[in-house]
Amino acid sequence: MRAREWDDSLSLPGLIVDERAVVDGVVRMSGRMAASDATCPDCGTTSASCHSRYDRTLSDLPVSGSMVQIRLSVRRFRCVHGPCLRQTFSEPLAPTFGRRYGRRIGRCDTLLRAVAVALGGRPGARMMARLAVPWSRDTMLRALRRGDPMAEPLPPARVIGIDDFAWRRGHSYGSIVVDLERRQVIDLLPDRQRETVIAWLRENPQVEIICRDRGPGYVAAANEAAPQARQVADRWHLFENASAAFLAAVRSEMPCLRRALAPSGPVDPATLTRAERLQWDGAQIRETLNRQILALAGQGVPIRAMARTTGVSRQTIHKILRGQRHDTFRNRQSSLDPWSLALEAEWNAGCRVGAELWRRLKASGFAGSLRVVSEWTTRRRRDEKLGHAAGASMSARTIARNMTSERETGSAQTAMINAVIETAVPALVAARDVLDRFHAMMRSKDEGRLDPWIATAASSKLAAFAAGVEADKDAVAAAISSPWSSGQVEGTVNRLKSIKRQMYGRAKLDLLKARVMAPA
Repeated sequence: MRAREWDDSLSLPGLIVDERAVVDGVVRMSGRMAASDATCPDCGTTSASCHSRYDRTLSDLPVSGSMVQIRLSVRRFRCVHGPCLRQTFSEPLAPTFGRRYGRRIGRCDTLLRAVAVALGGRPGARMMARLAVPWSRDTMLRALRRGDPMAEPLPPARVIGIDDFAWRRGHSYGSIVVDLERRQVIDLLPDRQRETVIAWLRENPQVEIICRDRGPGYVAAANEAAPQARQVADRWHLFENASAAFLAAVRSEMPCLRRALAPSGPVDPATLTRAERLQWDGAQIRETLNRQILALAGQGVPIRAMARTTGVSRQTIHKILRGQRHDTFRNRQSSLDPWSLALEAEWNAGCRVGAELWRRLKASGFAGSLRVVSEWTTRRRRDEKLGHAAGASMSARTIARNMTSERETGSAQTAMINAVIETAVPALVAARDVLDRFHAMMRSKDEGRLDPWIATAASSKLAAFAAGVEADKDAVAAAISSPWSSGQVEGTVNRLKSIKRQMYGRAKLDLLKARVMAPA
C-alpha cells in the first residue's frame, strides 16, 4: 500500500497522531485528541485546565492484513466552576471513537455486527481472527445482542404472516411474525399460546391482514384480538391438507383395492420379496388387532376402555374405526420415484439387468444405490412372470400418487392399475374429481366457486376436509382471491432453522431474534 493510502486508512477525525510504527506485524499508533478544552458533564462549564493524563488502548480496523492498535493519551480537566461537586473529569472522546469505556474504534462495530449476524459467536470469532481483528466470541455475541443504536425503528406492519417454529420438535414451539409488505421479520414470540398471540396483536392494532395456517390457536387469537383484520389461510397448507384427505380416502378403501389388484386371488407370500414379506407379516398382525378393535366397537365398548384393554393409543383406534389402517405395504418414498419414467423407458427398451440399469441412471444423475435398483428389477421381473402388475404390494401413497400426479405422465402399467381401481372403487374416482376441482378453484382466483365445491365435496370421501374448509370459509375465500400468502413466512422459518442448527440449538430468544431480524 502506498504511503498516502496508508495515512488515509489510519486517519481519524479529531485525532492527532504523534507516532506510528509497525512492531511484530502490528501497526501501533500513539496520539491525542485535538481539542484544547472540554466541557464538564455535570455543570456544563468549559475548562482548559489539565489535571493529569492516562492512556487508553483501542483497536481499529486492520490495514493490509495487519492489526492496528491506537494508544490514546486522554486528559483529565479540572472543573473551574466552584459550586460544582465534580473536581475533575475526563475529556469526552469524539463520536468516531465509539462508546464510553469502549476498547475499539466506533467504525469497527459495523463489521463486528455484520460478521456476528452472518456467523454467530464462535465461527465469527474464527473469521475475525483471519481478518486480523481477533475479537472473542463473547464480544461478538455482546455486539449482536446490543444491536445497532443508529438503526431506525421498524414502521408499523399492515400485512403480517404468522407461523410457528420448533424450539424442540414435538415439545416446545415459538411463533414468528413477518411483515409481508417489507419482507422482513418483525418479531419472535417465545411460544405459540393463544394468550401470547393475543397480547401481540393488541399491541399492534394497525394490522389489517393476517396470513396464517388453519390451526385453531392462531384462528382464535386473531378472532379475539384483531376482529377488524382479514384473515388469509395458507394456500400451501390447503393443498397439502387436500392431498392428505385424498390419501386417507385411499387408505380407507385398501381392503377392496387389494382384492381388485390381485386378480390371481389373495397375495401369495411366496411371491414376495424379502422386504415385502416383512411388511406382509406385520400387516397380518395389524389386521388381527384391527378385527379385535372392530369387534369391541361393535359391542359398544368406549374408545378409552378399548385403549386400556388392547394397549393401543386412542389415535390409532380412531384410524382403525375410520378404516384408515388396512394398508398392507406402507412403502416410504423411494429415491427411485423421480426416475420412474426413465426406468420404465429403459425396461421397455430391453434393459432388464439391475446393475446395467443402475449404471445408466447414475450416468444421468441418479444418486441412489445399486440395491434399490436391483430390488425394483426383482419385483418387476416377478410381476411379469406372474402375468399381472404388483398391485397387491402397492402402498396407499403409491396408489394415490398414480391416480393424481402421475395419471397423465405415468407408464402403461400405471394406466392399467388406475383402470382397475376406477372400476372397483368408483368412490375414489369421485373423490379425485373433487380434488381436481379444488386445485382448479385455488388457482382460478375466483372465490365464487367455493360454495358449489363445498356442496359437492360434502357427499364425497373428502367430506371431512370440506367441513374444515367450510368452518374457515372466509379465510379460504381470501386465500383464493388475495395476493397474500404465507410463502414468505415458510421461507423465513427455514432460514430460522438453519440459524438454530448453526448455533447447535442453543440460541436464546434475544440472540435468535437479533440474527433473524437483522436487515439483509
